[in-house]
Amino acid sequence: MSPLPHPHSSPVSETFSFVSLLLSAMASGDLRAELECSVCLNIYTDPVTLKCGHNFCRVCIDRVLDTQGGSGGYSCPECREKFPDRPALQKNMKLRNIAETFLSAQPDWEESGVFCTYCVDSPVPAVRSCLLCEAYLCDKHLRVHKKSSEHILCDPTLSMESRKCSIHKEVLKYFCTKDNACICVSCSLAGEHRGHQVETLDEASEKKKETLRNVLQKLLTKREEMEERVQSLQEHRRKVEEEAAGDTERVTALFRDLRRRLEDLEKRILREISGRAERISLSIRDLEIKKEELSRKMRHIEELCNVTDPLTVLQESDTGDLCDTEDGDNEDRERHEEILHDGGGLDVAGVLHTGLSDIITEVNVYFYIQGAADILLDGNTANNNLQISDDRKTVSWSDRNQNHPETPERFQDYPQVVSSQSFSSGRHYWEVDVGGSDDWIVGMCYPSIERGGEESEIGDNKKSWGLIRDDDEYSVRHDSNKILLPTNLSSNRVMIYLDYEAGRISLYDLCDPIRHLHTFTTTFTEPLHALLGVWDGCIKICGGEAGDVRTPPTVW
Repeated sequence: MSPLPHPHSSPVSETFSFVSLLLSAMASGDLRAELECSVCLNIYTDPVTLKCGHNFCRVCIDRVLDTQGGSGGYSCPECREKFPDRPALQKNMKLRNIAETFLSAQPDWEESGVFCTYCVDSPVPAVRSCLLCEAYLCDKHLRVHKKSSEHILCDPTLSMESRKCSIHKEVLKYFCTKDNACICVSCSLAGEHRGHQVETLDEASEKKKETLRNVLQKLLTKREEMEERVQSLQEHRRKVEEEAAGDTERVTALFRDLRRRLEDLEKRILREISGRAERISLSIRDLEIKKEELSRKMRHIEELCNVTDPLTVLQESDTGDLCDTEDGDNEDRERHEEILHDGGGLDVAGVLHTGLSDIITEVNVYFYIQGAADILLDGNTANNNLQISDDRKTVSWSDRNQNHPETPERFQDYPQVVSSQSFSSGRHYWEVDVGGSDDWIVGMCYPSIERGGEESEIGDNKKSWGLIRDDDEYSVRHDSNKILLPTNLSSNRVMIYLDYEAGRISLYDLCDPIRHLHTFTTTFTEPLHALLGVWDGCIKICGGEAGDVRTPPTVW
């Protein structure tokens, strides 16, 4: 009995074992006999098993059991074991698969025209050939054929001549390992292969099969590795397809927004180009009006100078206005000089470069985000009207003095607080939820910012940069220079993006798509801290994991 497969053996190893056993059985000539039904003497068709363990074709055993039914008992046709009731038939799937595999490997004898030599009354397909007798045998005559060793049986599809030596006309029985050829006894004793190392055909065949089994094992292993690589690539492809869907949506939205911004930039530049000529035309028109007014004054003065009555001249009421020749002269001259010395044309390249730089900065924001910097507020810097949450991410306004311990870092006059982290290189970003307050300010500052006095407020000095909401008005401020934003925020979240080496602090409204609000540009000389201020309600830093930001891709 063949050993059972190991409980942890793989399907590949089981297949290999089955193939090896099948090859061995076919080589020994015993497989056909093992696959024959003892009732019909043919290869099993839909084999079933009795309780005693013997197998039969389903049709065959049903026919036998039908004949036994009238005798009052049932028994196995092979071992005669008796059964009180008609035995249940169990499908033998393994035996059926082996039989089908065997049959698929056999040639169609009827089509090949090879028939039994001894069945003279009617042609019966041959299943084996005897090289000694030079006869083809059907199943019936094969069972009565002599089984002595000199009677060599082979596949009937092979020519008899191919199994014999072409020189000595003897059956090929040996294999010359030196010449890699099948030879007969005479070849090994007196022929050209005399003295060579020879083996029996069975021995040589087993060695070759062992080589083939090793090759098969390697091929099975290689195929298994390929299947694993295919599965790995398929899994990776699924992930790539999922990411590609998100990236496609983002890129589509990005380019839609880019086209809109480029169109806006084009319109703005064209307006400025055409506006220059219009402004000059307005200046000419103003000067023409003033010139006409001067001409009117000159005519009136000339008329007065020609009057002979002194009383009439002296009683003229608007002579003071006529004599005022300096009215608006300085302003007109300055405007005239400014128009003449502005180069005669718009710095299109400069305006375009600035506009494109702002767009590029916003494009980078779509792709650079890896993880927000983990911003924590420094309670030692919080103004006495501020409360800091336990997680150090939320700052709230309080009407009551919190009586924080006095520290040199604490803001005295403005409700502000800075982060404990500082940034002196790299690219970083964080987000602030400002929806809980109507008056707030967010931005960045140097650690050397004043902690008291007017210059301690964000944006009112050279050491801080801020985005402010005050009385429903949004603005950005640095060094006391205030720039009103043209529109209000569309969301309750603001993002601050720092590119230290590039000297940029960019502010964004986190609507969909992200909207660039303003970018401060300078050369940083100190580390930078996040800075928050609130005059009512609360604002909070959103989430964030410790980390830096990768380099944004270049898109222009």
